Amino acid sequence: MNEISKKKICYPITPNVNKYLNKYGRKKVLPLSYEQLLGYYDSFPVGNTLWITVIYNQDEFVDINRNLCLIYSLLKTEGDMSVMEHLRVDKVDFCLFGNSNPFRVKIINNFNDNYDYFYVKKTDISRILGLELEDILSPNRINYFVDNNTLIEEHISGIPGDDFIKSELFHPKTNKTRLAKEFIKFNERCFYTLLGDMRSYNYVIEMTHDFDDVQYRIRSIDFDQECYEGRKNLYKPQFYKENQPIVKLCMDLINPQTVSQYQREERARLARRIKHSKYILKDLFYTMDQEELSLPEKVDTLKRELAAFHNEPKFLKCTSMAQILKRNLFTL
Repeated sequence: MNEISKKKICYPITPNVNKYLNKYGRKKVLPLSYEQLLGYYDSFPVGNTLWITVIYNQDEFVDINRNLCLIYSLLKTEGDMSVMEHLRVDKVDFCLFGNSNPFRVKIINNFNDNYDYFYVKKTDISRILGLELEDILSPNRINYFVDNNTLIEEHISGIPGDDFIKSELFHPKTNKTRLAKEFIKFNERCFYTLLGDMRSYNYVIEMTHDFDDVQYRIRSIDFDQECYEGRKNLYKPQFYKENQPIVKLCMDLINPQTVSQYQREERARLARRIKHSKYILKDLFYTMDQEELSLPEKVDTLKRELAAFHNEPKFLKCTSMAQILKRNLFTL
């Protein structure tokens, strides 16, 4: 299997995509841009991570604090600042790794020190498509909005997959069978929605205490590789070496018949969501079919691999990643 692309091409937002975003309430006028946050004058590392905490001139930070709090209010209360006056920016971190190079903003409540995060990123059409599909077709809702080249995303809480594998996977209280079931469904969902690069550090695991045990939910936190890669296995989390401990768990605990059951359950859920969201999906596919989402050679490779995998020659007529995605969902 070919390796994932080292650096993905960033496809800027076009007027065509802006029209779609505006129609569905994803377009906002923001008081601050991604480029403005790049104007920090100093930084220091955040532990042994790829994040740094950035420092701004005090005069500039007064405006940055106010504008970031306003953006947070847009994210949470549609801009009602009357309930946000007690909030402040505690810190701004910047990630030196990845395609989006995000800023992570920590907002704190002055009354009780409770805090929350949100992210400021560079816009990219692939990322927008991934966020839309996550909101429409997954069991998870996600809030985001766009202004020109600036993308605002809410924080998705959970334990990062790589940390979970190290600290929780083999913990005696971890319900490994339930976790394995969730990974099988997550793997199926990523494949049919063509969400790539789901290595363990690109998703989080939510743990919810049920009345008799713990339920698990795996959620992507990175949508950069939506409809970009040319090899079908790059859309299956099971083939990434970082996920092998969970894959082994699935193989040890779940027999082939039950694997097929869980896969069919997830495909049935996807099919129901497609049926219930057919109008917005029609708009989304029409919009994205006019955009370049990947390189021509990747489009050609993927359509041939999926044609062989599904035994469906109609894939060979696809001329874009959006058409391949639509055809892949039609196989459900």
